[in-house]
Amino acid sequence: MKKSLITTGIVLVTALVALYIFNRITSKDDKAGMLTEVSRGKFEIAITGTGELVAENFVEIKGPAFGQGNDVRSTNVRITDLIPEGTEVKTGDYVATLDKTELDNELKDIRERVATREQDLEMIILDTAIQMNNVRDQITNQIHIVEEAELRFRNSKYESPMTLRDAEIDFDQAKRVLDQMNRSYTLRKAQTRVSVMNQKMWLGRMKRRMADYEDVLSSFTITAPADGMIIYYKNRFGMKRKVGQSINVVDRIVATIPDLTTMLSKVFINEVEISKIKPGQRATITVDAFPAKSYTGTIISVANIGEKLPNTDSKVFEVQIKVDGTDLNLRPAMTTNNKIMIATFDDVTYIPIECVHTGSDSIPIVYTESGFRQKVKLGESNEKLVIIEEGLRQGTSIYLEVPEYHDKFKPAK
Repeated sequence: MKKSLITTGIVLVTALVALYIFNRITSKDDKAGMLTEVSRGKFEIAITGTGELVAENFVEIKGPAFGQGNDVRSTNVRITDLIPEGTEVKTGDYVATLDKTELDNELKDIRERVATREQDLEMIILDTAIQMNNVRDQITNQIHIVEEAELRFRNSKYESPMTLRDAEIDFDQAKRVLDQMNRSYTLRKAQTRVSVMNQKMWLGRMKRRMADYEDVLSSFTITAPADGMIIYYKNRFGMKRKVGQSINVVDRIVATIPDLTTMLSKVFINEVEISKIKPGQRATITVDAFPAKSYTGTIISVANIGEKLPNTDSKVFEVQIKVDGTDLNLRPAMTTNNKIMIATFDDVTYIPIECVHTGSDSIPIVYTESGFRQKVKLGESNEKLVIIEEGLRQGTSIYLEVPEYHDKFKPAK
């Protein structure tokens, strides 16, 4: 019995000692998790943002040029077929087909009008030839009448004065009729020439328009203008142009063939931070497709006008970063993570932003492990860290959060 009690006591003491040690270790670990040390060294201020790769240079694959050197008018033409994005093509390879229905119907109407005009022109020429031939026959007959009247007039000089006068009148009247016929013939000939010329002019214009339509329709089957990879064209709203969408006289691009030797990372920066970004600043770029690699680049353009992205309320500005060097593994539309360097400080003291708190007098303070409330003078900051210009030294242990018994901390001297 006595031996059993001793054993129980030993076990109980051992458990209490173990619990005490555990509590001390746990308390120490919890405290360690709340502390950090003041660091010193290189400090970077950067703005980060996601974006996507685009080619700096590319060849545009365009649809027909409506109204440019031709008489074809069309507002919108729908894409009925388009090869898959990413397809490698050679010059002259098939790319897309456009809907010909509207222009085919217009061409059919033009052809019918051309055929009608040609028939009208033939009838005008035929009718005119017949009419002019009749007029020429009448003129020939009138010439004979004039000759006969002249002969009678000459022979009447030996007749009575009345007979002579009648012959003279007949002769003059026959000449006037001949003159009228000649003038009428000349006028009819000029009118016919003008009518035929107008018909030929309209016919020529319609034939040229018909040829324009035939030429434009022949380009509704679109081929690649160069070797490369097909990338779908994005409009100003960021929407890719696909089958079922339309092109028009202002925006004729169907797809593009990018030059993969020079790539840009296009990133949109919030309006709050855009004032910090300038052309010439350096950036570090990573690509989701190759997480183990990183690239460097230089900002080459910053948009002057903001825009709203779909499903967002805040305005953003487009920033283009030119990627250094060439990596043919990079492809347009790959997602990028961009770190734009705003400023670099080589040797400064800094701490996490969450370590800084505001005292009763609105002066920033930190809580040290040694139990003091330390006033600090803050400098520049980035997303996570802030520079301490005065108040702390490297290696000082400080709290990340306000300690539980912070009211017992003494002001630092």
